[in-house]
Amino acid sequence: MPRKGARVVHDSCQVSGETAPSLRVAAVVLAAGEALRFGAPKQRLLLPRVLRRLARAGIRDVVVVAGAYPLDAGSAHVVTATDWERGPGASLRAGLAALGPDVDAAVVVLADGPDLAPASVTRVVEAWRAGGEEVVAASYGGVRGHPLVLGRDAWGDVPDEGLRGTGVRLVPCDDLGAPGDVDTPEDLLALGLGADEE
Repeated sequence: MPRKGARVVHDSCQVSGETAPSLRVAAVVLAAGEALRFGAPKQRLLLPRVLRRLARAGIRDVVVVAGAYPLDAGSAHVVTATDWERGPGASLRAGLAALGPDVDAAVVVLADGPDLAPASVTRVVEAWRAGGEEVVAASYGGVRGHPLVLGRDAWGDVPDEGLRGTGVRLVPCDDLGAPGDVDTPEDLLALGLGADEE
């Protein structure tokens, strides 16, 4: 059953019908990894770009999850997942636990996805608001990716391995481009990110 006051969403993610009640959405940025393949704390390099893109999407309440390295995230709230080595789920649990009780859903993004499209954040949030599913994720070429929206009812059962095995509603975002996945310095150059954006 759709959430009370939900709107109807179509494949194009355009919405129509009644306006949904105000629901507060925050963001969790996963940035706890050791970045062994990169050879340096890549999240320190990429995080500012990801945070700017979340701001452009209108997400003001942001929690950054650190782990292997201390991080400076400007105005965003940084929490440390002391058990980050257990897996991405441990980092996600730490981020969700840091959100206020008035937050209804979390947009989950990765610090090593520097090409995150602000419009993709807007699209998956609108799809979540419009439907009844607690977990909604962007897809690219039919493959699940980020951003992902996690409704509060789904926060209590996050395994160490993360949410890859969790059923989700996929929202196509091919036209917006994938956020990228920087694992090595070569990946960074391939994305044309030798210099920071304005």
